[in-house]
Amino acid sequence: MKKIRVLIVEDHPFFRSGLAQWLNQQEKVTCCGEAGSLTDARKAVVKTRPDVILMDLRLGDGEGLDLIAEITQAHPQIRSVALSQFDEDIYAHRAMQAGARGYLMKSEATESVLAAIQTVMEGGIHLSPGMAAKLLQNIFPDPASRSLSLARLSNRELQVFQLLGGGLSTIEISKHLMLSPKTVETYREHLKDKLGLGDASALLRAATLWAESGRLEAEDSAAPR
Repeated sequence: MKKIRVLIVEDHPFFRSGLAQWLNQQEKVTCCGEAGSLTDARKAVVKTRPDVILMDLRLGDGEGLDLIAEITQAHPQIRSVALSQFDEDIYAHRAMQAGARGYLMKSEATESVLAAIQTVMEGGIHLSPGMAAKLLQNIFPDPASRSLSLARLSNRELQVFQLLGGGLSTIEISKHLMLSPKTVETYREHLKDKLGLGDASALLRAATLWAESGRLEAEDSAAPR
C-alpha cells in the first residue's frame, strides 16, 4: 500500500528531526521532506509533492497561517494540519479559516499526529476532544459579552497583540510586519476597543500577561471606552 507522504514545516531542528524519525517508523506514513522556513517550505512543496503538511504556525520568516492559505489555494489536493504551541481555543478556528484540515498542539502525544494524518487523508477534520464546540463559540462569540476575548481579533490584530506582549515598540512592530507606524497605531486602537481596555498602559499589561501566562484578565482600573 502506498504510504502517506508527509512534509514537516517546523523551525526547531530538534523537534522537526524527532518527528520525522518517528513518522518514518510508522507503517502507513513516511516523511518526504522537512523545511524550517516559509521560503524552504514553498520549495519543498514543489519538490516533494506531499499528501499532508504538518505546519508550525510561527516561523522565523513569517506566519504559518499565511502559508496554509497559500498552499490551500495553489495545491487544494494537499491537506494541511496546523502544529502549534499556541492555545487552540484562540488559533484553531483561524487555522481552519486559512484552509487547514486539522489542529494539533505540540504537547499532544505522537499518536495524535498519526490520527490527524489519517483523518484528513480520509476527508475529515481533526480537532482535539471538545474543541469542535469551542470552535463554534470562537467563530460566533457572544456580542453581549464584555469579557476579554481574543476571538474578536483579526489575524493581524492578534499578531500586533502578540508582539506588544513580547515587548516590541510600535516602530519595531512596524518593521517586523512591514507596516507603517501609523497603521500599527491604528491596530493598537482597534485592540483597545475590541478588548475593552481604556488606555495604552492597560493594553500593554494585558498583552504582557497573555504572553507570559496565556491568561487574559479584565482591568478593573481601566478607563471606560
